[in-house]
Amino acid sequence: MRLTAEGSFFVIKKYAWALILLGSFLSACGYRFAGGGSLPSGITSISVEMFENRTGETGVENIITNDLIYEFTRHEQVVVTGSDTADAILTGVVQSISERAISHTGEYTSNERRVELKLDLQLTDRTGGIIRSAKAISGNEAYKVSSTKQGTELNKKVAIKTLSKRLAENIFNRLTVDF
Repeated sequence: MRLTAEGSFFVIKKYAWALILLGSFLSACGYRFAGGGSLPSGITSISVEMFENRTGETGVENIITNDLIYEFTRHEQVVVTGSDTADAILTGVVQSISERAISHTGEYTSNERRVELKLDLQLTDRTGGIIRSAKAISGNEAYKVSSTKQGTELNKKVAIKTLSKRLAENIFNRLTVDF
């Protein structure tokens, strides 16, 4: 069997792809997502209490609390339970919610707005001792301004829900990061 220059190129190309594929499998073995650790102090169960809402936005505390519970449940690293049986209790306060225009069609008309949430969190043990706390955790999300007030409010609610999911994921990762 005689290889031509063109034939040897295809053989080399075939082996190169095999080496690249093998290398990607081997290098991916140590990869893990942020927040892949465990909660501090050997916590195996947690209670996520209803957040306090200090804003004028009705229901935002329910959205955030539910998204946090979902995030802990989804990762199955800790049992979400009531405060009477939990190793730790996560409490929080929705300190502020603000919105501002980010693009305009005219002097008094906006196309798009941005909603921003700021939260304070505290993770305590059964006796009330503070394990971790964080102030002014914030995030923002843009939404379109509709031609109707109802449409704009609906878009804002969707943006708040999207933002809440992202904040819950961020909070979970911050609490479970291994140093």
